[in-house]
Amino acid sequence: MAQSGTAKGRVGQVSTVADLARFFPEATPVRIPVELTRSHPASDPARGLGLPESAAPESVLSESTVIEFGTAREVLFSCTAPLEFADVLRLRNSDGSLDTEASVVAVQYHPGSTVVAARFLNAVPNWIVKS
Repeated sequence: MAQSGTAKGRVGQVSTVADLARFFPEATPVRIPVELTRSHPASDPARGLGLPESAAPESVLSESTVIEFGTAREVLFSCTAPLEFADVLRLRNSDGSLDTEASVVAVQYHPGSTVVAARFLNAVPNWIVKS
């Protein structure tokens, strides 16, 4: 007599950042360590109201992360910070050759991490070069 049973198949873990990168056709895999700083959360009550920054609650957040994918205008990465759509971030690498601000344009929440796509607020020439 045959017996039936189930077994777990082995499925390679796909990067959650790679999943988000599918929505950015020009995204190229990169590995650029950066310091991420959020100084203006989307929910900042002083933002957009013309109030001085000192009127906003202190909400500066900083974390080291790695940009995993990039386009000419966007960066995609994973972090532990609770980022939200439209948060303004500063991204800086160790030698300062990348030091710019970006706005969060996509967020995916996963247990223990937040996957983010952020668009540069200003043009960043030659930050990513395709061969």
